[in-house]
Amino acid sequence: MRVGTALPLTALDRPEEFVTGQAVVEIATAAEAAGFDSIAVSDHPFPDDDWLRNGNGHHNHDPFVALSFAAAATTTIRLRTALLVLPYRNPFLAARSVASLDALSGGRVVLGVGTGYLEAEFRALGVCFDERNELTDEAIVAMRRAWTEDGVRMTGRHFEARGHTLLPRPSRPGGPPIWAGGNSRRAIRRAVELCDGWSPMAYTGNVVSRRTATLASVDDLRARMAYAAEHGDAVGRTTPLRVSFGLDWLPLPTSADGVDGLVEAGELLAAVGVTDTTLDPPATSRAEFVAELQRLGEDLVPRLQAIPARAHRLSSPNP
Repeated sequence: MRVGTALPLTALDRPEEFVTGQAVVEIATAAEAAGFDSIAVSDHPFPDDDWLRNGNGHHNHDPFVALSFAAAATTTIRLRTALLVLPYRNPFLAARSVASLDALSGGRVVLGVGTGYLEAEFRALGVCFDERNELTDEAIVAMRRAWTEDGVRMTGRHFEARGHTLLPRPSRPGGPPIWAGGNSRRAIRRAVELCDGWSPMAYTGNVVSRRTATLASVDDLRARMAYAAEHGDAVGRTTPLRVSFGLDWLPLPTSADGVDGLVEAGELLAAVGVTDTTLDPPATSRAEFVAELQRLGEDLVPRLQAIPARAHRLSSPNP
């Protein structure tokens, strides 16, 4: 099982501790040294104040800028967007940003993508909220074509390419792996039909602004995994689908506490079909965050990495 973490860039109440360039460098290098597989940044370019006031929202740095800082300071850790909201951007501009980061980092990008759910942010960015699913599917196809074809010709909902080429291309032939986020059946179909991985999220339905399906138990996750396998069979997918899910997102029936309990949680998730997990240590200072990453690298990460990942008939063609 692969283990990732996230840059704590949403902690704007302590900007000097977490959101400076030096903080990104220190945390990214600490995560790499501790053996974490990836480090992630989320995407909210212009959130509305009401959402932020309700306690569920957050700001963030631009994911490509933040991940570029992390890339320049590291050599092996993968650089993950969790999740890039594709409808917010022209797909060819997004393809260019991804290709640049992947090429300059030596092929370390993992592109987690989502449709978005914050309607006010769509309005502010001039994007139709009701088109978000169609725009997301279209963008995935457009980006892959831009990464692999010369003279791209493609007509989308809001663009028309009549012979265009994107160079330099990503480091990896075909571009980086794309992971689709979301809990709905449509999101699962998108992952199975168009992507290399799937990133569901725990959600109990208590946040009104979030437009996603409830996923509140391991049984919910198991049912969606079964649907992914069924849909994979129906469309003839022949490669397994990697699945990422947070280690501590759900109450799991573990018999131990602390590190042993987290390892047991990892084993339970792997039994369902999760291949990749994430863990974000709580901390009130950068030094505390770095120390916690180091502790997890000694006590937890190797034990999680030793758990066999069973991809439930579905893992990535671009690992």
